[in-house]
Amino acid sequence: MTTLSNTFGVAARNFTAYPEMPSAKELVEYGVWVEELGYDSVWVWDHMLLGVDPNFPIIDSLTVLTGIAARTKRLKMGTGILVLTLRNPVTLAKQLSSMDQLSEGRMIMGMAAGWYRREFEAVGVPFEKRGKIMDENLEIMNRLWTEEKVTGQYMNHNLSNAVMYPKPYQTPRMPLLIGGYVDKALQRAATTGDGWLTYFYKPDDFKRSWDKIRGFAKDAGKDPDSLLNAAQLPIMVGPSKEAVQDDMMDWLNKEWDFPANSDCSRDSAIMGSVDDCVAQLREHMAAGVQKIIFVPYKYQRDQVETIAREIIPRLKAL
Repeated sequence: MTTLSNTFGVAARNFTAYPEMPSAKELVEYGVWVEELGYDSVWVWDHMLLGVDPNFPIIDSLTVLTGIAARTKRLKMGTGILVLTLRNPVTLAKQLSSMDQLSEGRMIMGMAAGWYRREFEAVGVPFEKRGKIMDENLEIMNRLWTEEKVTGQYMNHNLSNAVMYPKPYQTPRMPLLIGGYVDKALQRAATTGDGWLTYFYKPDDFKRSWDKIRGFAKDAGKDPDSLLNAAQLPIMVGPSKEAVQDDMMDWLNKEWDFPANSDCSRDSAIMGSVDDCVAQLREHMAAGVQKIIFVPYKYQRDQVETIAREIIPRLKAL
């Protein structure tokens, strides 16, 4: 299984604020560029529909990653997160195994049950059953990826001697990081998945939930030290925290969602000088974060370059 410790990825801007539209071609070029800068991975967001007024145009996550995979050699690719419950698990298992073959084993999948009711209603998936659907979809995909023939009766799928080849390039499959914040999601990350993917958590909040996940793994007879994790963190580098704080908070308030009952927080934002940012990021690593996925302020090129050239080398030197 892939090791994530002391690795650093960057988010891609596959959704924008209307009327601005994301460009598929520019996203692929962005992937090529961040590979050249030395990032180990690129991560995209996932939704079918997003927002009403304002709405947020979004290019399909797996389409973007397929394009990036075809143009890069080393860069790993992930979703942060893929809304698994909105997809047919048989179709998705085929698509992801093919993408893993195309990229020669560079896929890392972040998946979750979803939260946006309007999407579920539009796609025709019962929102109230998303947890059950999530568990069944994970089981179906895992079986198709690892078993020679699959037979099983599920809520929405009847598999009879189902054979799926080729299997993923990675053995037994690409890493699966589960997103979410309620205990059921944390338990799923510990037992069904390979670990956890967070979104805008402060170090102490991360540690509290990570300790829970490790406990769930131990209770299930799984080695907690085998678990993977990654943290998505917004960042803005500037002269000082005070100099950039207003701009950062304005961006976070306009373009990002913070579920009311979760530990996702605007206070997770990494801000200030290079020294300030390094110190804040070290707190996350000390709390147990293995992989940091940077979400640079408005995806500005100077921010992406500064992180790659001035911040990541210092974090790797720890």
